[in-house]
Amino acid sequence: MKIGITLNDEGGLKSEVCAHFGQCSHFLIVETDGKKIKSSKVVPNVAQHGGGGCQSVGEILKYDVTHVIAGGMGRGAQNKFAAAGVPVFGCSGAAEAAVKALMDSSLGGIDPCAGHDHGGGCGHSH
Repeated sequence: MKIGITLNDEGGLKSEVCAHFGQCSHFLIVETDGKKIKSSKVVPNVAQHGGGGCQSVGEILKYDVTHVIAGGMGRGAQNKFAAAGVPVFGCSGAAEAAVKALMDSSLGGIDPCAGHDHGGGCGHSH
């Protein structure tokens, strides 16, 4: 499994999952082998945006991810991942805990963000 996770910084597995997919500054790309993390690397999100269109989907797909974890995500980005056959999971907290939860099949889906106001409109599943 190759997992792409949204981050607010370059802290890797110790970083917090970013609350919104398209506005994250970095992605954490994690390769797993069964129930173990084989490798991880932090890469910049060069498509970070402040509006619609979510070009970050194409950016993270360049890393051949098979799964994505984010705190929240708009419907447009979710539709692009669905079209690419990449399941999306919602989680908040530490990236390493999110990866372990995904490997344990305990992460749920992600509710679409109505907009970019995250005052309470996003469903951030655990």
